[in-house]
Amino acid sequence: MQENGAKAERIVVRGLVQGVGFRPFVWRLARRLGIEGDVSNVGDAVLIRAAAPPEVLGAFAAALTEEAPPLARVEAVERAPLPAFHGEGFAIAASAPGTVSAGVVPDIATCPACRTEIRDPAARRHRYAFTNCTDCGPRFSIVEGLPYDRATTTMRGFRLCPDCQGEYEDPADRRFHAQPIACPACGPRLTLEIGGTPASGDPLAEAAERLKAGAILAIKGIGGFHIACDATNETAVAELRRRKHRPTKPLALMVRDRAMLEELCAMEPAEWEALCRPSAPILLLRRHEGAMLAPSLAPGNARLGVMLPYTPLHHLLMEAVGRPLVLTSANRSGEPQIYRDAEVREGLAGIIDGVLTHDRPIARRLDDSVARLAAGAVRVMRRGRGLAPAPRALPPGFAPAPAVLALGGELKSAICLSTAGRALLSHHLGDLDELATQDAFETAIADYTALFDHRPAAIAVDLHPDYRASRLGAALAAARGLPLIGVQHHHAHIAAAMAEHGWTVDAGPVIGLALDGLGLGEDGTAWGAEILLCDYTQSRRLARLTPIALAGGDVASREPWRVLLAHLDAALPPEDVPTGLFDGLPAATVRAMIARGINAPPASSAGRLFDAMAALLGLAPHRLSFEGEAALALEALAAGAPPAEGVYAFDVVARQGLAEIDPAPMWRAAVADLRAGQPPAAIAARFHAGVARVFARAALTAAAEQGAGAIALSGGVMQNAVLLGHLVARLAPSGLALLVPAEVPANDGGLAFGQAAVAAARLMQR
Repeated sequence: MQENGAKAERIVVRGLVQGVGFRPFVWRLARRLGIEGDVSNVGDAVLIRAAAPPEVLGAFAAALTEEAPPLARVEAVERAPLPAFHGEGFAIAASAPGTVSAGVVPDIATCPACRTEIRDPAARRHRYAFTNCTDCGPRFSIVEGLPYDRATTTMRGFRLCPDCQGEYEDPADRRFHAQPIACPACGPRLTLEIGGTPASGDPLAEAAERLKAGAILAIKGIGGFHIACDATNETAVAELRRRKHRPTKPLALMVRDRAMLEELCAMEPAEWEALCRPSAPILLLRRHEGAMLAPSLAPGNARLGVMLPYTPLHHLLMEAVGRPLVLTSANRSGEPQIYRDAEVREGLAGIIDGVLTHDRPIARRLDDSVARLAAGAVRVMRRGRGLAPAPRALPPGFAPAPAVLALGGELKSAICLSTAGRALLSHHLGDLDELATQDAFETAIADYTALFDHRPAAIAVDLHPDYRASRLGAALAAARGLPLIGVQHHHAHIAAAMAEHGWTVDAGPVIGLALDGLGLGEDGTAWGAEILLCDYTQSRRLARLTPIALAGGDVASREPWRVLLAHLDAALPPEDVPTGLFDGLPAATVRAMIARGINAPPASSAGRLFDAMAALLGLAPHRLSFEGEAALALEALAAGAPPAEGVYAFDVVARQGLAEIDPAPMWRAAVADLRAGQPPAAIAARFHAGVARVFARAALTAAAEQGAGAIALSGGVMQNAVLLGHLVARLAPSGLALLVPAEVPANDGGLAFGQAAVAAARLMQR
């Protein structure tokens, strides 16, 4: 009952506020402050009726944001007067009907309370591998439908015991309405299978002993299976590489705790904070010289992909093993991660010695997220477990836009669903040049659109007509009678950076600095090192790297020596091209292809420029075993060099109405340094500094000429921390806003987000 000048308000809280323990948080807060009323879910928001003195209501409204649960993200708290009402106490009311658009949160790493519980011999969940609460545990990987309730998850087959039921129904308990709630009496169980036969004894303890003895095991996690082995055992790691046909690509590892990590890697405070986030990503960290790890873990790479345990199973296993473990996706080379039990035995035959599994089904595959510290911020490189499917608010002005389904590109594919001023970027789906990934891609489109009840008014795709995502988008648009909106590859990259940083629809154009591998340009040629003038609806190219022939087309992306040959032939007279670089290679054939214009399309690619420099310095094999292999080695070499003495120069000339950045002087200087015996690390450092200087100057010139108030940086090459650091250092003093991707990948994993923003803006313009 309201007394003492109490007022009543209707409070609506919007954002990521469902499935995160927000209603019991409100219930506890209201009881603490003596507020009467109730709280319920309505649509994708939380509705509160509250009665209390005005000053108490003010404190209550502020605390809704300031004290929100760790998994919540409050975007708005809307308050309005409400006619007086009578009530006793504060209640959690039944949810009102409404369209649910954001009712699922990502899978969350084990919280401190649950970590303490599994280590407490007196606790009911002591050493239980599936312990969770409202603040942690599986979410997106187990949900099969909305509203998010146990009956619509893969936990529905586990009937709650009386103790768990009591916790589930108690608003004061941290497991109130925690849908994955379980305990040893009623929840999932572990099994260790060796040769298809369940092993006797404690599955976890036996798995730990086998790993310490050099075995290679598949381990079922939250979003799929991993393959694990002892990361300090070179025999085991080399055997894993042999069995998996993965000769050089770095392998991720898991460490038990900070003490173990500090023995292996150097770490900034921001990096430790990122590792400890609820998303628990893989983070790329600089390894210590002489770290006690298998030499073949990450050959030629100064960084290691490291993660902390993020499930109780991982915590218990790491404590039992007591040493770092390789934890890499369970798949055959190039194929998607395996996540169904029925696929493990056949799919990993000949690779693993056994399987540590459990009986909780996984609803969808989720690769681990990957991030790194670059230019002063932690930046997402792969969006997966722990990050997807958290929605993002689009900048002001997008709320009226019709719904869009954007399908991204060919590599690092992801899709994006936008509606009502919000965008939901999917998890990493893989490279669409693999048939199994194509199937997974189509499944993900159906899964996301059904789960979130998304009904697009248009479909957005890349301009490249031969991308599988573009072809599928065209077919979907035709079948549904929807507009198909093509978005130029690098325009989408820049638009993603704009939208992530809240650049409004009416804020005017920005200068886009897009450094990338390859993307089809509006003129039908391959682009990849461009300076653009962009708003959300259109872009115009102002500058580019001088195009170079890619002899063999896509083959040149896998064989960097071909690109190096083209660059050196363009920059140096024949007698100055170093001898021996192309011994044993079909250089004459490649030169003939370029001279005759046979399957040698021109491309202005920054990615291929970096590959070519890696080839000059002997860092690139004749044929790459994975994308980015050469560029990673080049960055590692530059990062380990002393401060650069000298910076390689590029020419900037006007050609075909564009400012063209010509690398010929750089190549001449680099070859001269190589002949003079300069250390390769110094050459790599001067190259990075030179690329940054010339593109930063060109971007600043374009901004001044066009009157732009911001420079947006994006494209896969922007994941190079050495380059990005140089660019930001040169651009920051200008005072212009720098829009640098952080939460949305700069690589093609962020394309769909940019496509959705461009398509939405164009639809509003129509």
